[in-house]
Amino acid sequence: MTVCFEQSVQDPQVVDNKNHHNANELVLEGGFIVSDNVSNAGFDAPEINAFGHTFRDYNVESERKKQVEEFYRMNHINQTYEFVKKMRDEYKKLDKLEMSIWECCELLNEVVDDSDPDLDEPQIEHLLQTAEAIRKDYPNEDWLHLTALIHDLGKVLLLPRFGELPQWAVVGDTHPLGCAFDESIVHQKYFKENPDMNNPAYQTKNGIYAEGCGLENVMISWGHDDYMYLVAKENKTTLPQTGLFIIRYHSFYPLHRSGAYKHLMNEEDVENLKWLQIFNKYDLYSKSKVRVDVEKVKPYYISLIEKYFPEKLRW
Repeated sequence: MTVCFEQSVQDPQVVDNKNHHNANELVLEGGFIVSDNVSNAGFDAPEINAFGHTFRDYNVESERKKQVEEFYRMNHINQTYEFVKKMRDEYKKLDKLEMSIWECCELLNEVVDDSDPDLDEPQIEHLLQTAEAIRKDYPNEDWLHLTALIHDLGKVLLLPRFGELPQWAVVGDTHPLGCAFDESIVHQKYFKENPDMNNPAYQTKNGIYAEGCGLENVMISWGHDDYMYLVAKENKTTLPQTGLFIIRYHSFYPLHRSGAYKHLMNEEDVENLKWLQIFNKYDLYSKSKVRVDVEKVKPYYISLIEKYFPEKLRW
């Protein structure tokens, strides 16, 4: 069984899917029913990445190890509560450019993510690999196909016309500010140089937040996730809230891989997290050197863009 969304997660339809037939089911809060093997969903996750190493291994000696570690050193030193607040205020204006979703996809041909230990291909390759892998296993969830296509579009922040932000302010794993830095965060040792470490109010488990306050009330480190969420929301996308949650928190690995910061989640976050964890397998393990025929799949994704977004968006 799988879930078919029409326009919102508040009105789901449960439909049969030959790819997900299994007697064991995981019942999500809100009545969604998903097969236990939905986490596998027919998707055979590879054991090694494009460099011949296990995925997300930040210690293995490789050509990219030093580059990735330096990235996280800069990220952990410079991502402060005040910095993130400033970035949100600046980029919520959406005054950089007007263009369509597909035009933005094409811009990603100019972007390579320095924080990624698994792939060094242009980002549009990763978007299409992720979307096509999900499309194969979830043919009825077109909202999820489109979410996969656009989840990394915020990486255009690296380009001059969007401010040419440094890599540490655009890509990489994300984490909360305003509370203690969890040990599960990649290269956590570099937080010792972060100015927020000098603020006692930020050094407890809850920090400045109330338990169960909801992730939307938590300041998460700035990057492409939050920016693309702002773009989609402010341009009034009709994607379900679950899709927006995936876009906003797909790099929040301390949460969806390590279980950190769950005490800050509310009930809606708990529901959405289950879908994010499904999405994450495709986001991570679909990375490969296998090329996608862009022109062949383009008409399908253009149709989804037209369904869920206006023709032109403010960025």
